[in-house]
Amino acid sequence: MNKSRLEWKVGLFVLIGLVLLALLLLQFSKGVTFPGQTYIIKLRAANIGGLKVKSQVLMAGVQVGTVSDIVLSPHGTNVTSSLKIFKQYVIHKDARFVIEQAGFLGDQYVSIMPTRNAGDIFHEGDIAVAEAPFNMQEVARSAAGFLQRIDETALRLNDAIADVRRLVLNEQTLTNLSAAVGNMRVVSEKAIGTMDNLDALVSTNSPALGHASSNLLVFTEEMKEFSSGLGAILATNSDQIHSAVKNIESSTVVLKTVLDELQAGKGLAGALLKNEKLADSVSQIADNLSITTSNLNRLGLWGILWQHKPPKTDAAASVPTRALAAPKQSEE
Repeated sequence: MNKSRLEWKVGLFVLIGLVLLALLLLQFSKGVTFPGQTYIIKLRAANIGGLKVKSQVLMAGVQVGTVSDIVLSPHGTNVTSSLKIFKQYVIHKDARFVIEQAGFLGDQYVSIMPTRNAGDIFHEGDIAVAEAPFNMQEVARSAAGFLQRIDETALRLNDAIADVRRLVLNEQTLTNLSAAVGNMRVVSEKAIGTMDNLDALVSTNSPALGHASSNLLVFTEEMKEFSSGLGAILATNSDQIHSAVKNIESSTVVLKTVLDELQAGKGLAGALLKNEKLADSVSQIADNLSITTSNLNRLGLWGILWQHKPPKTDAAASVPTRALAAPKQSEE
């Protein structure tokens, strides 16, 4: 065999092996794309977790692209990832971008979740916002803090139970509680007995109670009739009642006038009240009349005249004086 032909065959075999190796490398490197077959979506997130370059971009579980670049912002507040999406896949702007993890310890990937597909579609260089990935370490720290708070709460609960046992469930308190329960039982028994007695009293005197209630009903009806009749009388004789009230009012005015005149000394009664001598004379006359009536009751008219018979030689003018003076001397 010619040496040149052998070298050519060996070179061709090596070239084919290199091409196959390149294809295998491309296959194991999660595919290869060529310019013009993809477009770039800029994905911003506050934290991308463990997302790496060449991570998969899945939509409904189907790979629609890869992560081509990851850039941290100058201030370190967010991360911008470049998603290389295949041209044949159209993504609407109302879709959700979530960084998820394959399994418990698997690689992270970008998951695109379509919603209503009502918005515009992404084009080259458009920006999307990703939701923060699930952070297991943050959850573990939160769980640790939660467990610590639970432990503190349990300690406080134990202290509270100990205080309750020491202050409430001691021997003295339990004794008092037992006595209170006994007293409540006695009171309830007495209350039941009282209710039984009351029931028996009501049952025994039910006819009397019924009669009393009927009497009360009759009395109320009579009072109603009386009030109705009184109202009718007042309505019928309202003019006469008004006239009587006017007469009483005028009488009080006249009486007040008379009292004022008496206080001022007008008339005989006023003169008697104001003139002391006349008042004394009237008082003396009243005393003499009292003595005379007393002698009349005791001696009679004939006895008085016989005892004080006037002499014949006396003048007629002196008879009234002796007659008037006789009762006073007889009293002495």
